[in-house]
This record gives sequence, C-alpha cells and structure tokens, in this order.
Amino acid sequence: MKKWKMLSMTLVFSSFLLVLACGRSEQETLTPEASAKAPEHTAELPSPDPAYLASGPIVVENQVDVSAQHAGVVASVGMDVGQPVRKGVLLASLDDRQLVAEREAAEAKLHSAEANLKDWEAETGVADADYKRALAMHDAGINTQEELDHAHYRLVGSQYEIEKAKQDVKNADASLRALDLELQKTHIVAPFDGVVARRYVRVGQTVAIGDRLFWVTALQPLIVKFTLPAKLMNQIKRGEQLEISTPDNPSTLHQARIVQISPVVDPASESFEAVAEIIGPASDLRPGMTGNVRLAPTR
Repeated sequence: MKKWKMLSMTLVFSSFLLVLACGRSEQETLTPEASAKAPEHTAELPSPDPAYLASGPIVVENQVDVSAQHAGVVASVGMDVGQPVRKGVLLASLDDRQLVAEREAAEAKLHSAEANLKDWEAETGVADADYKRALAMHDAGINTQEELDHAHYRLVGSQYEIEKAKQDVKNADASLRALDLELQKTHIVAPFDGVVARRYVRVGQTVAIGDRLFWVTALQPLIVKFTLPAKLMNQIKRGEQLEISTPDNPSTLHQARIVQISPVVDPASESFEAVAEIIGPASDLRPGMTGNVRLAPTR
C-alpha cells in the first residue's frame, strides 16, 4: 500500500515537471508574431549620431619651393629654418658681379643711342631749313631743280636716320631692362608672408636654374582637405560649419566652414572632395597635421 502511494506521488511530480518544461519550451519557440504581441520591458536604445566623420591633411594655400631662376654661386644666405618672413624679404643672393658689369655696358650703350638720336634730330632741323631756303630760291629762279631735289633728299634721309636712332634707343633700353630682370633673379626673395620651413643651400654652393633653394610656407589660413561619400553631395552646402580636431588632441575642437565642394565624384572611390577653412586662431595646429572632421549633413 505504501509502495502504491509513493508511486502515485512520483507520477504526480513527474507530470508537474513535464508541464513546466512544456511551458518554457513554448515561450522559447514563440513565433515572431507572438513575440511582437508579447509585452517588452527592455530599455529603448538611443538613436545613432547623424554626424559623419572624415579625416584629411591640414594644409595652407601658400606653400611653395623657392627655386633658382638664374645660375650662379650663392653669395649670401639671409634667412634660416624657422624664421618668419615677409613678402619680398631677401632670403639669399647669388654672385652678380658679371651681370652688374654687363648692365653698366648696356646703360652706356643706351645713353650713346639717345645722344645719337638727338644728333640726328638736330641734323634734320638743319636739313629742313636748307630745303625751305632751296625751295624759296627755286621759286625765285635763283637755283636749279637739281639743287632743290638735293636739299629734299637730304631732309628725307635725315628723317629716316631719326627713325633708325629711335629703334636703336628702344633696343638698348630693352637690353638694359633684360639685364635688370636677370639681376633681380640673383636676389631670392620670399613670395609671400610666412615662415622658412626648409633651407637647401649654403654659401659658396653653385646652383643651376630650377634648383630648390628654400621651402616657404604660410601659416594662415589653415584648410583641411577631405573626402566624403557621394551620397552626401546633396546634403552639405558651402558655408556650412563643422568641427576639426587632431588625433593627438581629440578633445580640443576648432570651428571651420566649408569653402569648396568638388562638383564631380571620383568613380573609383565613389567619393568627392571638400575643403574647409578653420575659423579663428588655432595655435596648436600646423600645416602637415591630420585633421579629424565631424559634420552633420543637413536632411
């Protein structure tokens, strides 16, 4: 009898466990529709940040290698790396003694041509007076036609000599100006305000036309060039503001505005280029750094 009671209790307990297991199985195998109907108690996830992140080099518009425009020997170096320069300041000079001598000769030739022109202008004045006198005497029957023609041809010849002398003056003046230009090329000057980033020459070095002498770069305004996916082309506009930071200092943000948007898409990368100019002072930024760009495209 006791065995039957224990057996009955065992069967009841087993049935209870079976029902409990089936209930859990049904919960785990709910269909998507049933799951949708079931009440949810999980917290809502925040919406993703719509801002787009990109990166690109920080550069300046004015940045150039200053090259030699005249061959020669470096006579002096006036600026070194790191020194600020103003537009037109002397960076270095080449030996110009030969050109100075040639210029002096050209200047003397010009003065000679100008004197020759004045001489022929005076001669033409005399020839003109002689012709007028010969014409009056011919009209009075004092001299012959041949004498009148001789006076006329002399006047015309003098006028041609004046034209020739004028061309000689122009030619001498052009030669002098050409030498002045060559002399200017021996003086290497800064093309704009900035700083000397590199120096490639030393005193006594012989340079040829095209050799690099200095690398001069401006410090302002700073711009960032970066690329964006083609899908954003209609979502950003010129003048739109964005934030710039650097990988080494991501917490410091600088304001910038878009100043240029490429009108074409690169088919290889399906992207287009944009340029942003940094607004205000940015003492921690230098040309050559990498800028991280964060912008929120307009919807």
